[in-house]
Amino acid sequence: MLEREVKLGAGPAFHLPDLQGVVEGVAVAPPETLRLETVYYDTPDLRLARWGVSLRRRAGEGWTLKLSPSQSGAVLERDEITFQGGTKPPKQALDVVRAYVRRSELVPVARLSTIRKRVRLVDAAGARVAEVVDDEVSVRDGRRVAARFREIEVEVGGNNRGDGIITPLVALLRTAGAGAPDPTPKHIRALGPRATEPPEVAPEPLLPAAPARDVIRHTLAESVASLLRHDPLVRTGRDPEAVHQARVATRRLRSNLRTFGPLLDVEWTEPLRSELAWLATGLGAVRDREVLLERLRERAKSLPDTDRRSAAALLHLLELDIESLRQNLATDLDSQRYLDLLERLVEAAHSPATIGGAEQPASTALPPLATTPWRRLRAAVRRLQVIPTDAELHRIRILAKRARYAAEAVAPVAGPDAASFAKAAARLQTVLGEHQDSVTAQAWLRAAKVTGRRAFVAGELIALERIAAADARAAWPQAWQSLDRKKLRDWMSSAAGT
Repeated sequence: MLEREVKLGAGPAFHLPDLQGVVEGVAVAPPETLRLETVYYDTPDLRLARWGVSLRRRAGEGWTLKLSPSQSGAVLERDEITFQGGTKPPKQALDVVRAYVRRSELVPVARLSTIRKRVRLVDAAGARVAEVVDDEVSVRDGRRVAARFREIEVEVGGNNRGDGIITPLVALLRTAGAGAPDPTPKHIRALGPRATEPPEVAPEPLLPAAPARDVIRHTLAESVASLLRHDPLVRTGRDPEAVHQARVATRRLRSNLRTFGPLLDVEWTEPLRSELAWLATGLGAVRDREVLLERLRERAKSLPDTDRRSAAALLHLLELDIESLRQNLATDLDSQRYLDLLERLVEAAHSPATIGGAEQPASTALPPLATTPWRRLRAAVRRLQVIPTDAELHRIRILAKRARYAAEAVAPVAGPDAASFAKAAARLQTVLGEHQDSVTAQAWLRAAKVTGRRAFVAGELIALERIAAADARAAWPQAWQSLDRKKLRDWMSSAAGT
């Protein structure tokens, strides 16, 4: 379930106002009073809390896992997953947060006793639209009450986004004396400052005169943090972008390890890059098929109405393929091999195995390292035939991506010209990516084992993809010329001493 809520502070004198009529067409159910006993679980160093995740067991309700929230104004949104189980954290919940727990264990870290006054708002059919709760919370340390606080929540759930409901409710509560929105979860209040520390992997700010070692650590930490942040969403399949973001993080790590290679211990770097390649294979297999499915669904919208049902049947084959590939990816993520890789990545984010040259100022040591990917890309373009093959254009795309990642890696110390170069490389990568996606789509459609009407629809889609591929072929030279402009190469030329 997607939980959407606003939390408000409240003092001892606050009383819930009458909510009747605050939202047109919504009735107010009789108030209820509940007593809740809740135990929160985390690793001893509070990794879940620091990533914005919580796992709780509530008497009479079972287990609830809440993933990292996103915030839109005062409204918090987060995925909420419930599990059945006994007194120990259920395996299904542990599997979702495995990337954070790894070799650690989950233990009770906070015990809360809550007196909850709840008012539900329901529609004409009696279904819950929203609820307002007034919680008086006692933080327990054994039999002793260690702290007390009070908070008001306005919450909507399920498929209801709460548009037109949350705002008037919050306004009424504020008028009645409730405090300003405060997104701090209950267990974070209970745990105190340790729970508000940065996540296990968090890039540290770079100083102007930082040595190359610090920039390398910062850059690796950015990608490792992104991989860890998206891991639970990849496992649950609840965010269509999660696999994409995890794959990008993996690719950046491999590219940055290659770019910074001259300043890293090769015996440390190469095994790590090899394991990242293994992970990227599983992520890439899912992502490529998901991109293909989304692409062909859009293409199918332009077909005559009489052909759309056959198109849906054709693309169902692709859906089954994705389901199988996701199962394979889940097996990879549940493996000890993956957990070992995560341990090594966390270590790399904190202490990469640099060598002596990494002590030099980053501003002089790092920019020259980005010249090699650029030279390889330029040389490959110059070797192209007058009409490049599909495989050659795909190779240029890969090299453009490497040049882009290298420029982005050194941009913190190389200046705005490096960032401009990276953007131009990204544009070239996008154009050639469109070409490659079209080529891939045509290949899948031709290989699909279908007959009759579905085969006819496959032919229609192939015709549309051939047009898209031709358009991309016509557009890529201009994108290359933009990248190849001298002003985008000035920072490389000066860095390389040429």
